[in-house]
Amino acid sequence: MKENKIKPIKSMGQNFLIDTNICDKIVKMSGLNSTDNVLEVGAGQGVLTTRLAEKVNHVTAVELDKRLIKELKNILLKYENITLIQGDILKINIKKIIEESLDKSNWHVCANLPYNITTPIITTFIEADIFKTITIMIQKEVAERICAKPGTPDYSAFTIYTNYHTMPEKLFDVPPECFSPRPKVMSSVVKMTVREKKLLNTEEEKLFFKIVRAAFAQRRKTLANALHSVFADKLSKEEIIEAIKNCGFDTNIRGERLSIENFIHLCNYL
Repeated sequence: MKENKIKPIKSMGQNFLIDTNICDKIVKMSGLNSTDNVLEVGAGQGVLTTRLAEKVNHVTAVELDKRLIKELKNILLKYENITLIQGDILKINIKKIIEESLDKSNWHVCANLPYNITTPIITTFIEADIFKTITIMIQKEVAERICAKPGTPDYSAFTIYTNYHTMPEKLFDVPPECFSPRPKVMSSVVKMTVREKKLLNTEEEKLFFKIVRAAFAQRRKTLANALHSVFADKLSKEEIIEAIKNCGFDTNIRGERLSIENFIHLCNYL
């Protein structure tokens, strides 16, 4: 980058991973093998890309920064199993990319994500409904939100969303000195194994997330009050309290104390 007078762009969330040991650790702990195909987002200088290419069947690497594409092509030239795409992952049709690939099975995500758009990218990966695992480096605070337990400050509607669709596991933390330029925050690598079977059918799922959003919209409200503010046209306050009681919960409980299983139980009851 110095040779080509390329400076990192802050608005793109460019903090390039330069510690090759961390790259090796990510690839190893992702559990990927020679039969897998991988989508990488934010190829940067190709440090992780090349290691993935040596481990898996094929890598499709997406990079938004046009300035890096030319050099990336030179770096990746000797690898026949890498497809490099210039573009915005939030605007690219991921399903189309995979449909046009030679091998349409065993797709995974492995990436050092741009921190400024972490949440929408994770949502995009989950909603694509084609990946078996999502192994990503993200801000530590986002990783802790994804892996949070009920009743803790980090527990949120996003925790429920990610845990409903996947089984997340925080693998390890990565300090700022492993990047250039150094971010001001600690990073973490998370592996999210996508659930093979949905926990609810489509109609139940809509109600489930409506309940979850209501429960976390105003965290300090009791669950009964939070649900009544959303379902008042269908259920009386007394009926909601009765439902909470019959599910085995304290009538004054707050939504932030319910596990995903508790929310499913309440959803089924309602």
